[in-house]
Amino acid sequence: MKISLITVTYNSERYLEECILSVIKQNYKNIEHIIVDGKSTDSTVSIIERYSPNISHWISEKDNGIYHAINKGMQLATGDIIGLLNSDDVLASSDVISTIVKCFTGNKVDSLYGDLVYVDQYDIDKVVRTWKGQNYKRGRFKYGWMPAHPTFYFKRELVSQLGAYESHYFTAADYELMARYLFLHNVSSVYLPKLIVRMRMGGASNGSIYLRLRANRRDYLAMKKNSIPFPLIASILKPARKLPQYYESLIYKFFRKKKNPKVSLTKVALSPAE
Repeated sequence: MKISLITVTYNSERYLEECILSVIKQNYKNIEHIIVDGKSTDSTVSIIERYSPNISHWISEKDNGIYHAINKGMQLATGDIIGLLNSDDVLASSDVISTIVKCFTGNKVDSLYGDLVYVDQYDIDKVVRTWKGQNYKRGRFKYGWMPAHPTFYFKRELVSQLGAYESHYFTAADYELMARYLFLHNVSSVYLPKLIVRMRMGGASNGSIYLRLRANRRDYLAMKKNSIPFPLIASILKPARKLPQYYESLIYKFFRKKKNPKVSLTKVALSPAE
C-alpha cells in the first residue's frame, strides 16, 4: 500500500526541514512525499532541492491559497491513501505511517483519523493543547464534532468520486471536505488511538475573535451544504466542543518561561538521501 503525503509550502524555510525529516525517518518506506510550493521568496525551494532524493514530486508556482495547492498535490498523487502534513508540523513518531497502513488493512475502511497535539512554536516537545479523538460515530457531526484534520487519511479514489477541497470555504474547507465525505456520503472511517502529528500553535482561523467568527460562519455554510441537521446549533457547538482542549494550554501560559524567539531549534543530523 502506497501512502501519498502532501505538504504545501510558502516561505516555509524555518520549519520545513523538520517536516521533511519526520517523513524520511518513517519505518514504512512506501511513501510518496509531494511538496507543492507557492513560489516562495525565501530559501524554501533550496531546502526542497537539498532533499529532492527523498521527495517524489515537487513544484513551485503561484497558487490561489492552501486548499488550491492541496488539490494540485492530490492531482499528482499516485498512492492508495492520501494524507496531509503541514510544512511546520511533524509526524509524531517513526511508526506513524506503518501504524496507519496496518489500521487501513485491518479494518477495511475508506478513511481514518487519530490524535494530535499542539506544541510550542519553538519547542515541539512542549505540548500546549491536546486533541484526543473518539471512536467514530457519524451522528457526532450533528453536534459539531469533527476529526483533527491533519490526522485525516483517506483513499485516493474518493477524490474522483466525491470531489476535492472546495477552496471558496477558505479556512473551513477542511471541515467541509470531511463533512461531505463522512456525513453526506457516509464514507466508512475508524479512529486510530495514536498520536499522529505534532502541530505548532497558530492558524489562519484563530488569530483573532473576528477571524474565529468568520471561520464559524463558513462552518455553518459547510454544515448547511452537507445536510447536517440544525446547522446553526451545530456551528455553535463546534468550537464549544474544543474547550476541554484548552485546559492544558491555559496551564502552560501561566507557568511557561518566556522563550527567546531568536533561539534556533536543534536540527537532526540526517543526510538528505538517508
